[in-house]
Amino acid sequence: MTLYVENQTEREFPFSPQDTAELVCRAVLEEEGCPYEVQVSVVLADGGTVRGLNRDYRGMDRETDVLSFPNVDFPAEGVFEIQEDREADYFDPGSGELVLGDIIISMDRVYEQARCYGHSVRREFAFLVAHSMLHLCGYDHMEEPERARMEEKQDRILNGLGITRD
Repeated sequence: MTLYVENQTEREFPFSPQDTAELVCRAVLEEEGCPYEVQVSVVLADGGTVRGLNRDYRGMDRETDVLSFPNVDFPAEGVFEIQEDREADYFDPGSGELVLGDIIISMDRVYEQARCYGHSVRREFAFLVAHSMLHLCGYDHMEEPERARMEEKQDRILNGLGITRD
C-alpha cells in the first residue's frame, strides 16, 4: 500500500498521522478482502478549505469533518471486481496499485469532535480515516441500513486495532 499524507495546516497531531492512517487503512482493506495493493491520499486541511471543497464538489456550503473522493466505481459495497476496460482508469501504471481515492480531513473538526465526544484526538482521526476508507470502498450511509452497516464495520475495525473511545 502507498499512503500519501499531506498536512496543509500549521496544526500538528500528538501522534503520527501517517502511522495511524496506515494502520487503519490496512485494517479496512483486510476487513473488505481487497485483493490489490492500493494507493490512498490523505490531506489534512483547515475547516475553511474543507468547507470550500464541500461547496464546490458536493453543493453543500458548510464545513464537514471529512470528505471522500473515490476513484473507483464499485458495482456494490466492497466488491473489488474491476472490469478489464476500466483498469487504465483505476490502476497506477507505474506501481500497478489500485488508486482508491482521496480523503480530506478537517484538522479543526478532529480536535473539536474529540473534545465533544470525550475521546482522544487519535481516536477521532482514526474514526474519520476508517469512515472515509469505507466510502472509498463503495459504502455509503444515505439510508438507515447502510448507516448501521458502516457504523458496525467502523467500530469492529477500530476496536480490533485497540483504538477505542476511552
